[in-house]
Amino acid sequence: MNTTENIHSIAIYIKLLIEQSRQNVAMSVNAEITFLYWSVGKRINDEVLNNCRAEYGKKIVASLSQQLVKEYGKGWGEKQLRQCMQFALVFHDEQIVYALRRQLSWTHIRTLIYLGN
Repeated sequence: MNTTENIHSIAIYIKLLIEQSRQNVAMSVNAEITFLYWSVGKRINDEVLNNCRAEYGKKIVASLSQQLVKEYGKGWGEKQLRQCMQFALVFHDEQIVYALRRQLSWTHIRTLIYLGN
């Protein structure tokens, strides 16, 4: 094998490593974000709203979202918080969420949580 072929072979191998690492990072980020959203929803459902859907709950979620938007941006608006809450209601078992988080994206999960039983 000459030097040019050797360099080409090494380059192909390195490119594969880079692509595989990128894919692994994307999967890890998705898994963490999914678990974050579930944890946020569960915390709001369990501790803030005590699993009630009273009128004051709407005010709490609105106020909470305003605080989060100020610090973290519009991605933490009331709609996002409600989606997190729905996610935690539909998938109440942490073990199920743990399994799902590596298999499905947040987009997929958002679709599933509104399908019903």
